[in-house]
Amino acid sequence: MKETLIALRKVCVVGFVGGSDLSKQLEQIGEDALDLFDFAFAENGLTAYRLGKELKSQSFINHIGEEQYKKIVNFVLKYVAKLSIPQKRGTFVEFRRGMINISPIGRNCSHPERDAFEVYDKEHQIRSTFVTALRKEFAHCDLTYSIGGQISFDVFPTGWDKTYCLQHLEGEGFDTIHFFGDKYMKGGNDFEIYSHPATIGHPVSSPNDTMKILNSLFDLSPKAEKPASDGLLSGVISKIEGLETRFSKLEVKVDAISKNLEKLLAREAEKEALEKLRKGDIVFKITN
Repeated sequence: MKETLIALRKVCVVGFVGGSDLSKQLEQIGEDALDLFDFAFAENGLTAYRLGKELKSQSFINHIGEEQYKKIVNFVLKYVAKLSIPQKRGTFVEFRRGMINISPIGRNCSHPERDAFEVYDKEHQIRSTFVTALRKEFAHCDLTYSIGGQISFDVFPTGWDKTYCLQHLEGEGFDTIHFFGDKYMKGGNDFEIYSHPATIGHPVSSPNDTMKILNSLFDLSPKAEKPASDGLLSGVISKIEGLETRFSKLEVKVDAISKNLEKLLAREAEKEALEKLRKGDIVFKITN
């Protein structure tokens, strides 16, 4: 995938957007993520980078206020305490700059536990039921709830979904913005940006899907290289042609020097003739 991204940056501008904070994204993508991408949008773009430099940011806590935030957290923890699910671990509420992330099982679960909860959630709709309860309790707060990933969902002010990052692209002069996401159905955390009129959405389910579409859009397949012998012969021909050009230029210079010398000799001969004429030494040979 990294090779595809490197090839892609040669033909267009590349960026990523996600709900996680930057440290989590660097864990998922790699510590060199800011070097691999032209734009990096953490927490849906509330934390943003352009060519490695941080842009203006926004804060969830400043928007909603401390008192209201504490009420939401208290409600969430009480709700989780009453949940009857196979496993519970830790970090049920994760505060981020632009949102809060809520996980019924807890973000400290292992990867096998994460996979197991995803299967359990699809059958019992734990997260969607949780979201319904929050919508009812905090209807006055104008919040959006977005289910994404395997184990959690995001809560943020309406309009602060992934489309928030698009404001950072205004004025950049892009004719087309392609978006690739797997949670593109309504209720998923890719839906808003996937269906936004400013983007062309591409549904994917794996990195391989993304690479296939990118290759079809931008023809990123490696070009066939010429055999080494062809390259050597081409190099020899190129050198010969270069020498011919240099000799041609040298001939032109020699010819120019020769003509200048002739002119100089003619002038000297003319001077000598005039001098002899003044002395009466010139001889005319008359022939019939």
